[in-house]
Amino acid sequence: MSQARLASCLPLPLDQKVLVNVIEKAKDWALMHGVGMRDRKNFTKDSIQIAPFVLLPSPFPRTEFTKAVELQPVLNELMHKVAHDDDFLEHTLQNALQVDEFTANLYDIWVKVRNEGIAQSVSLGLFRSDYLMQHPDGNRIKQVEFNTIASSFGAITSHLPAMSRYILRQLGHGDMIKNMPENRALSGLCSGITDAYDLFGVPTAIVLFVVEEVSYNICDQRFHEFEISETRPEIQIYRKTLNEIYEETELNDKKQLVLDGRPVAVVYYRSGYEPAQYPSNREWEARLRVERSTAIKCPSISYQLAGTKKVQQALAAPGALERFVRGAASVRVRDIFTGLYALDFDDSGERAVDMAIADAERFVLKPQREGGGNNVYGAEVRDALLRMRHSRERAAYILMERILPPLVQGYVVRPGAPVPPPVVDLVSELGIFGVIIGTKDKIYSNKQVGHMLRTKLADANEGGVAAGLGALDSPYLLDM
Repeated sequence: MSQARLASCLPLPLDQKVLVNVIEKAKDWALMHGVGMRDRKNFTKDSIQIAPFVLLPSPFPRTEFTKAVELQPVLNELMHKVAHDDDFLEHTLQNALQVDEFTANLYDIWVKVRNEGIAQSVSLGLFRSDYLMQHPDGNRIKQVEFNTIASSFGAITSHLPAMSRYILRQLGHGDMIKNMPENRALSGLCSGITDAYDLFGVPTAIVLFVVEEVSYNICDQRFHEFEISETRPEIQIYRKTLNEIYEETELNDKKQLVLDGRPVAVVYYRSGYEPAQYPSNREWEARLRVERSTAIKCPSISYQLAGTKKVQQALAAPGALERFVRGAASVRVRDIFTGLYALDFDDSGERAVDMAIADAERFVLKPQREGGGNNVYGAEVRDALLRMRHSRERAAYILMERILPPLVQGYVVRPGAPVPPPVVDLVSELGIFGVIIGTKDKIYSNKQVGHMLRTKLADANEGGVAAGLGALDSPYLLDM
């Protein structure tokens, strides 16, 4: 399968002396502006190292960038409606629940709180829709996935355009910065949290960030806290693990989640999206307690279920999307879908299995997971489907047509790597951030707030920066 190429924003390779000098400057800029992460191999809370980044901004068609930006409010509302359609979620997830324990546990909490009566009808969504350009389709964006929980890198990537502008100026190309779009993801995402806090309406209330036992991506999380502290100094933010929430919180007679004697207005999850983050029943009990409370959840359990791959696949089926989005908007949304197929035990599921076994390189096998590193590619798709062909396990996956983005040459700067780095072939994935706040019947806020660009080596299947597989980047918009 051939891939097209886009030209780098500057001719490569750069002169070696110039390259070494600008990388040294760029690394210092990154460290001094918080484009960093903690070292996974030599972890200490006392230092950070640079987050992997692409030295020069990567080209991206202006029309497709604009399309993604304009679509985000439509997609926000789509996922909001899906999350509040009980029948659709029940029908869509029923096969996966039988074989995916993690999704089943989330679903059980959803059922319990619905049966008890939902204490907080308002939900906060800090979403991110991810895209690759599909070369055989004329370099048009195709949706990779829609993230409804712990949508990361809004904070750090808000600094990336300024970093790229600095680098271009140092290389004598300040005239090019007009093609670098502004990125206000951090302030936009934080405004979602503070708007939800105001809706809660209790002046003594606090905001609770749910975090991992060890936070490597600390800059991206803390910048949210710093931004809120600067713009709304009266709002107190706590960081707690699910286990600490189990030990330190309680529900009072008003169903308020109480921590240190104060009600919690907003619970923002930066953890809780994968099975390893629930090592015991205590974490599940904590999640249930939060969901039973009057705190505004980001995301609510129904938002998290709406973000599963199974829902993404179901919406691509004929007529399904139109249940939620009508008219011209449904055409625009359907245009970004790539081929998505269920692997259920029915005629269409059998056809999908046969199709993937016959031409495995065309497809990606995706489980109901977030956080990167979970998908199956290439020949391994065939092996996995042959192994699961007669097992109910296959219903926990969806099959997705592989997207072939154009290649671009560039330099990836990584902590501890030799300088200068080689020129390598890269592909980029665009993420658009959105904020939505509302109930089943009323939407209070719905907006697009920023973007991120995550770039990986062309021969790497996964691209998660936090997982160590990709690099942070900024789009350089092209008129094509």
